[in-house]
Amino acid sequence: MRLIRAEKERRRQQAERDRVAKDAERIRTKCQTLVGFVREAWHVLEPNQRYIHGWHIDAVCDHLEAVTDGRITRLLINIPPGTMKSLIVSVFWPAWEWGPRGFPSMRYLTTSYKEDFVKRDSRRMRDLVTSEWYQSLWPEIAMARAGEISFANTKTGNREGVAFAGLTGGRGDRVIIDDPHSTETAESDAERERTTRIFRESVPSRLNDPVRSAIIVVMQRLHSKDVSGQIEALRLGYEHLMLPMEFEPARRCRTSIGFVDPREFNGELLFPDRFPREVVERDKIPMGSYAVAGQFQQRPVPREGGLFKRGWFGIVNAAPAGTRWVRHWDLAASKKKQGSSGQAFTAGVKLGKMPDGRFIVGHVERLQEEGHQVRVAIKNMAEVDGKGVEISLPQDPGQAGKVQAQDLVLMLAGWNVHAEAETGDKVTRATPFSAQAEAGNVLLLRGFWNEAYLDEMANFPNGATKDQVDASSGAFARLTMKREGKSGSTLTTTTAGAY
Repeated sequence: MRLIRAEKERRRQQAERDRVAKDAERIRTKCQTLVGFVREAWHVLEPNQRYIHGWHIDAVCDHLEAVTDGRITRLLINIPPGTMKSLIVSVFWPAWEWGPRGFPSMRYLTTSYKEDFVKRDSRRMRDLVTSEWYQSLWPEIAMARAGEISFANTKTGNREGVAFAGLTGGRGDRVIIDDPHSTETAESDAERERTTRIFRESVPSRLNDPVRSAIIVVMQRLHSKDVSGQIEALRLGYEHLMLPMEFEPARRCRTSIGFVDPREFNGELLFPDRFPREVVERDKIPMGSYAVAGQFQQRPVPREGGLFKRGWFGIVNAAPAGTRWVRHWDLAASKKKQGSSGQAFTAGVKLGKMPDGRFIVGHVERLQEEGHQVRVAIKNMAEVDGKGVEISLPQDPGQAGKVQAQDLVLMLAGWNVHAEAETGDKVTRATPFSAQAEAGNVLLLRGFWNEAYLDEMANFPNGATKDQVDASSGAFARLTMKREGKSGSTLTTTTAGAY
């Protein structure tokens, strides 16, 4: 019986070799692109599953090819689960670079939050590379060793795998981080902070070539302060491919290689052939709004809830005539230092009170500078806004704060400008504005800054940055205070007819 099974397997392998040999030229031509390789190699890894293509696979493959070509060395991919992210990034792409792309000496360090998943994808790549199909097409890729979690070819290329928590050794030309957090550990402050610390402190030193080697992070969002959140907060220079399950026009993804999310209407699905509308809606129920926001939409809101919700803010194309405007500046203490976490920006929010009594956020200016650069930005924005827009500035306690406020007010001579001390903590100051937003009384003027603004509002008070919220609170306070008889210390210079 054993001999019969062995003979059947021998014949099957020979049939595969004959089939590939007959069609080898066409297959190699198709495999010149990564997406072509995925299509052609699919049957090797998933012989019982029909391949279903989606445009997002082209997008992921195009960005990985940009890494191969050296155009990108830092890539962050946020994409929902079940969309082939691990197969493409951790299995097909390394096998494509070794064989079809002709880089057999490439070395990979791969990691995930759980060792079982590291082993799974290592086995998949090993099985693909050692398959009759692959070996018939690229016979030069022979194995020197073939372990479960690590293996090497005879051209000095290798793949080493390790659980993310143990990422303190090994190096690679490609460091592939596939889901560094689990849904459980991302909820624990201690575990999440441990993971993000490892990412910041260990990953950069795991590269063979600090200039040309690449780091690829592919994950679903699980928390505002997860690894993706760190990459964004620290501005680490990653190309960001962000593909939510349901399209949100204000968050349309654009990248430096010319990619633009091709979807057109709000709510349009990412992968409808695999995740049709009825499946998406069915899965939302047990997941809950928090998991849907993070895992599906790639914009996590803290589970404990925030003071603002994205749905409270409508977006319009114009503000009505007669709107009274104030731009309030929230000033960062100092310029962002390399490697710091959660450093505030300087932000200037232009908020208007419309004739019907509702409010509209007209523009947000943000920068991470200090001293003279901040002064220049405030003065330039005053010129852009015009003298019909009141300027509001915070006055920090103490003599230094008073001197800074006096200096800025003097610089803005000719504008209607006020500087005054702020009282209460950030949440207390934001609560009145939150109440108006919840009632549907706050709109946004459509602009490029909308998404960053809404992200910070939805994550407040637990997000890494709070400058836009603080500036909004200050502008709201200025707009709603009594125009006469206000008590308190205020530094002011006014131009007649400013309103």
